[in-house]
Amino acid sequence: MVGETGSRDPVLPRSVAIIMDGNGRWARSRGLLRIRGHEQGVTAVRNIVTECARLGLEALTLYAFSEENWKRPPKEVRFLMRMLDRFLVGERPTLLDNDVKLLHTGRIERLPDRVRATLAETERLTRDCGGLRLCLALSYGGRQEIADAARLVAEDALAGKIAPTDVDEAAIRARLYCPEVPDPDLVIRTAGEMRISNFLLWQISYSEIWVTDLCWPEFTIENLHEAFAEFARRERRFGGLSQDETASYDGRVSAEKA
Repeated sequence: MVGETGSRDPVLPRSVAIIMDGNGRWARSRGLLRIRGHEQGVTAVRNIVTECARLGLEALTLYAFSEENWKRPPKEVRFLMRMLDRFLVGERPTLLDNDVKLLHTGRIERLPDRVRATLAETERLTRDCGGLRLCLALSYGGRQEIADAARLVAEDALAGKIAPTDVDEAAIRARLYCPEVPDPDLVIRTAGEMRISNFLLWQISYSEIWVTDLCWPEFTIENLHEAFAEFARRERRFGGLSQDETASYDGRVSAEKA
């Protein structure tokens, strides 16, 4: 399953999204402050991003900060913003060394000015990287994204740029926050929670979902490969029949016609 950088094994997913859950739970279980879990989670991010780049995946989307996360205690939010700013600066060498292009999705206008400036600079520095596209979901909500796309469609229709009869899935997708990132083939969620949590609601219509009880700071490269191995065993039908079922059906139809 492991390939050289820039070449992807066909059994690997093309695009992966991860709901990185359990930082606070991991810290509490060790008698630590929640912020220590977030700090440890950065190490897991670095390891997973580097491995996805090495394997030749096209895209990795990380649920870094949701719209709902603004409800957390102000002190924790301020810490997370400072940590995000440090991450965006500190990981520049890792991104560049691994040919990773940084992107973002979400309502980033809610982020502090300093963080937005740092994000823009890191995106600028990595914009010519041709390997993995790393998309950070920041101040992100799936329902909000669809609502914002619908508003843009309405504005363009009022301006005469699109006819109401031309509004289709492609028109909406083109107005999502980051349409250049392929829809995830695989969604990974840590910490055992069996829910989507308002993440990429449009994009994950046919994504495979893999859940582990491990909290995000515990998630390793070996666990990533475990998820990929499970993905490779699954048969993706996209509403159709499996190859065996199709062959059986065609055989029965041919027999009936005969």
